[in-house]
Amino acid sequence: MKTITRAATRIAAIAAATGTAAIIGTGVAAADEWPVQQPNSPIQVSEVTFLTADDPNFWNPFDMRSRLSSPFGNSTRVVCTSFHGKTMECFQADQDGNPHQLKALPFNFPNITGYGNISGGTHYVYPGFIPGLS
Repeated sequence: MKTITRAATRIAAIAAATGTAAIIGTGVAAADEWPVQQPNSPIQVSEVTFLTADDPNFWNPFDMRSRLSSPFGNSTRVVCTSFHGKTMECFQADQDGNPHQLKALPFNFPNITGYGNISGGTHYVYPGFIPGLS
């Protein structure tokens, strides 16, 4: 009887440890990865800075430069990929240096002149910075 009780206790302890590890493991979201410049690739990877809300030009509707809405502004690393001068995707580091892919808005608000213009900028948003925008 003691042997059965010990075996049951061990099985219960293993199950509890496995369950705890599974719960802890699911709580950590997978982070994005920094883009890497590939040899002989036409896709370029570069660090960039954007207009942010603390710059008066951010609010100028005639300024076609790209904008960034982020809790970090330009204070953390921002890396974008581009093809023939047109930006494709951007990533920004969080406070721990981990990259997060930025969301591109369909227009460069508050710019009104660059919409649909290939030389016009894009408005990027850090994930979760604007509620409801995923």
